[in-house]
Amino acid sequence: MGERKAYPSDLTDEQWAVVGPFLDAWKARHPSVSGHQGRYELREIVNSIFYQNRTGCQWAYLPHDLPPKSATYYYFALWRDDGTDQAIHDLLRCQAREKAGRREDPSAVVLDTQSVRAANHVPAATTGNDAGKKVHGRKRGLAVDALGLIIAVVVTAASVTDTVIGVRLLDKVVEYTPTVTRAWVDAGFKHDLGIHGALLGVDVEVVRRSDTTRGFVPIAKRWVVEQVNGTLMLHRRLAREYESRPESSVSRTLWASAANLVRRLTGTSTPSWR
Repeated sequence: MGERKAYPSDLTDEQWAVVGPFLDAWKARHPSVSGHQGRYELREIVNSIFYQNRTGCQWAYLPHDLPPKSATYYYFALWRDDGTDQAIHDLLRCQAREKAGRREDPSAVVLDTQSVRAANHVPAATTGNDAGKKVHGRKRGLAVDALGLIIAVVVTAASVTDTVIGVRLLDKVVEYTPTVTRAWVDAGFKHDLGIHGALLGVDVEVVRRSDTTRGFVPIAKRWVVEQVNGTLMLHRRLAREYESRPESSVSRTLWASAANLVRRLTGTSTPSWR
């Protein structure tokens, strides 16, 4: 990391020991034709992505002692498009499950969506209006396991229904973790999702809240995904929709989750911006 002063979002030596082997293997598979090793260390590239995720700053406002936009965005977009961000996240998730005494892949997931307001520069073609929540922007769909670890992410216009997002989430869940046989959802997901789940071999169960209990009451089986949504909001880049492409929003979510996973695996923490 050189001689610069560390930021709270930087990977520690212990955390890099978890992430580094994945990226070292990636780099070994992608040698430069000219033999050039690159001006910036991959650890610093990840630190730059984590910094922007955590602070929400614009590309041009990355600190001068971190890799600049040109280098950081190059790797961010490359890893987004070739699936490296997904592969790193999934490997970290498997390690976290094993550390918790679980099997690598879960047997059940919880689905939920969250609408996020979009910034002015986000293309109108990829945004919409969530009439129920009165939010104009995009909608982030998550599928998480019982430990609150993300299995799949889908980002669409906020006008897309929860059921459509649920179908896409289940497709990804079955692709990534074919061991899943049960999914819990809230009442916003309609009957069509249950039919689609049955075709995939996944039993979809609607967990309804009580209409007689007053005040806030955490709902069993559904509450874990609400906790994940709250944790993601600590990464300010996700608190508002800034990305021009929905695929970049998915990648941002995976990197935020990866940052949480390395802290879970190493027993460390990052100071909150709150």
